[in-house]
Amino acid sequence: MSSNDWKARLGTVYSTNPEFQYQTEEAPRTETLPPVRQRLRVALDRRNRGGKQVTIVADFVGDESDLKELCKMLKQRCGVGGSAKEGEIIIQGDFRDKVVQILTQAGYKARKI
Repeated sequence: MSSNDWKARLGTVYSTNPEFQYQTEEAPRTETLPPVRQRLRVALDRRNRGGKQVTIVADFVGDESDLKELCKMLKQRCGVGGSAKEGEIIIQGDFRDKVVQILTQAGYKARKI
């Protein structure tokens, strides 16, 4: 049993039924849409950031690991830092035009708002 299996069986300690299966409440993995079907919005945000600007890429539909891969590519191509969380990519600085250009070249449908 792995270290996370005990979390999956909370509420059931032991069962004598040989066909018993522990019920887990895992959310199904979100299927990542292909780049052609993605409709990404690219915006500039200044709120709650100490006066600094960040470029936000929103509306990504897919798995968290695919979001992080896209974030990594954008950070490398722009030469800046950033992060990917909660379905959004945050790139440090005002790179709206460059991000839209990079996403379009990669096959995504992206628009600046």
